[in-house]
Amino acid sequence: MTQNAYQNDRGNKDRTITNPDGIGSAEPVRAATAAATAKPVANGQFLIGDGMTGGYGMGADILHDCTIAVKKGEIAVIVGPNGAGKSTAMRAVFGMLNLRQGAVRLDGQDISGLTPQARVAKGMAFVPQNSNIFASLTVEENLEMGAFLRRDDINRTMEQVYELFPILKDKRRQIAGELSGGQRQQVAVGRALMTEPQVLMLDEPTAGVSPIVMDELFDRIIEVARTGISILMVEQNARQALNIADTGYVLVQGRNRYTDTGQTLLADPEVRKSFLGG
Repeated sequence: MTQNAYQNDRGNKDRTITNPDGIGSAEPVRAATAAATAKPVANGQFLIGDGMTGGYGMGADILHDCTIAVKKGEIAVIVGPNGAGKSTAMRAVFGMLNLRQGAVRLDGQDISGLTPQARVAKGMAFVPQNSNIFASLTVEENLEMGAFLRRDDINRTMEQVYELFPILKDKRRQIAGELSGGQRQQVAVGRALMTEPQVLMLDEPTAGVSPIVMDELFDRIIEVARTGISILMVEQNARQALNIADTGYVLVQGRNRYTDTGQTLLADPEVRKSFLGG
């Protein structure tokens, strides 16, 4: 069980919902860069973007010596004001922009030179905020697309996704673009889980959904973390997200402003005043 008592009271306690070993089944993809080197895992962090500085293309830096990390089977949440670099930090960890300084390590291995596709093969899954499903395909076809790198039987994983999100099984033949916003988010998360990832990265998963659906999604996220999968999440609903977070990062202008447990950040008067509405 996590040290976060709020997490312990929520969600299904069944640890078989996804791969209990948290090991991706994707076939390895050869990177065009030199082989990554392994280093000891710092402070138990399973995934870490360490001292990241960079931006998009040849433009100005958006991240400035920014560090984001998550331990095995824990939930780390990135919050902050608009324009703070939250989604940029997530994309940097996933290899979607070049770092001018810093490194990204997964289980002690430097993966800074790997493409996003190669990182998927290493066990990382990323769910962007927008355009995160194939709207013209059925729910089941979306899940099958999520397993495009796998060469093994995907039926067991698909059934586990349906156990996690029962409504998707009921609507598996329905066109995904016809679903509600909350149901589309479930499809997006389910598709990412089809890779059997070690790390699940979510960019604003509750954007545009109702408070009830938000709570349901957070419960499912807790359940996924209980299987041993690390969760790294950017979230606009900062107070609710920090409630379930083992670790919280508050970014301001691409820099770390506060880093602590979710509960400690919620109790910090300055964090509450500046970032949580008092």
